[in-house]
Amino acid sequence: MSTIVHSESVGTRTKVRRAALSGFFGSALEYYDFLIYGSASALIFGRLFFPESGASATLLSIATFGVAYIVRPFGAVLWGHIGDRFGRRRALILTIALMGVATFLIGLLPTFDAIGWAAPALLVLLRLVQGLSAGGESPGSTSLTVEHAPDGRRAYYTSFTMSGMQFGIALGSLVFIPIALLPESALYSWGWRIPFLASGVFTVIASLLRRKLEEPETFTTMRTEGERARLPIAVLLKDHWRTTLRVLLLSTINVVGTIFNVFALSYGSQHGIPSAVMLAVVSLGNLAAMVMSPIAGWLSDRFGRRSLFIVGSIGATVFIALLFVAIDADNIPLVYLSGILGIGVFYAIPITVGATWYPEQFPAACRYTGMAVALMLGILLSGFAPAIAQGIGANGANWAPAILLCAAVSVISSVVALVSPETFRVTKELLGVKAPRG
Repeated sequence: MSTIVHSESVGTRTKVRRAALSGFFGSALEYYDFLIYGSASALIFGRLFFPESGASATLLSIATFGVAYIVRPFGAVLWGHIGDRFGRRRALILTIALMGVATFLIGLLPTFDAIGWAAPALLVLLRLVQGLSAGGESPGSTSLTVEHAPDGRRAYYTSFTMSGMQFGIALGSLVFIPIALLPESALYSWGWRIPFLASGVFTVIASLLRRKLEEPETFTTMRTEGERARLPIAVLLKDHWRTTLRVLLLSTINVVGTIFNVFALSYGSQHGIPSAVMLAVVSLGNLAAMVMSPIAGWLSDRFGRRSLFIVGSIGATVFIALLFVAIDADNIPLVYLSGILGIGVFYAIPITVGATWYPEQFPAACRYTGMAVALMLGILLSGFAPAIAQGIGANGANWAPAILLCAAVSVISSVVALVSPETFRVTKELLGVKAPRG
């Protein structure tokens, strides 16, 4: 087994910290967009962008949240090809710009009353653009950080991309709390637009940070030695399809996150819990996860990926089930406690571990593509999980289907984790080439 050397030169520290900071703000933008769109689809878009009101409009609105996940795998192939063939930095600059512009334009859209069916059509189009760009954002950020980070600290540094994700979700929730408290006339005319227009700030910050990134030595060595794959997706499907399938199944755990951030918000609001309270629960849960992610990364570097992933996956589902019980009982303190523990502690563990573990299982020549394709296919179910739970559960009146979905992916991802290679002691040069089981 390779010996891990815990040493960082000044130059290495600068590069990896810059990569981690870039990943933080890039993921913050991606998941800020994710949360504000999810919140708006659960609470607002049904009334503004569809001709009917009530439960059917809410179902249609929540379904538009899921359409972005359809194009994520196509975005994964596109950005993975650019990242593996032409450079991680170039792909990441393009994804962040496309994502930010699409979110900003949603805030400018006219509603159904103004332009009829063109309104939901444009909403879906921009949502698809968001999905296309998201197909390469977090996979690229985590792959680049893994390649910049020193052996023995890969999970710690990569965890900041996950912290950014949680920060973006928390910020989106916090922004929506005062928006949800606005009078209806203000909320449905201009108030809902503010969170989308504000995404421009994240876009500018993340874009400036991306321009200062350097390509990791792993990629520059491949370019110098002529080892870049001409068609990374072909290499992936021919030689690494088993790894792709394995990472795909591991990443289904993301269903738990969308059930919490979207379906639980809608369910709680329909069952007597004020929207502001549910938004606060989402925000606090994700703020806790932002703090938990570096801790989970540090633990993963010290004790390994596999066992932590399994504990977090199972614990997250248990506490999300408790959250719905608390909502039915109108027990506000328990709603807060179960939401914070479920998402802020347990769910934060597998998504943080996975951010490092998934790209570690692919060789450098197709790492970006492999991470992106496997992750985007794996989380495809996540995008539609809220709509599936809403539809099967009598238009959101029953939470059992939501928890069955969470339980199913927890079991699947945990079983796959048991047979996945342990990589925390594998040196960077051997990742995807030699990954001992123990």
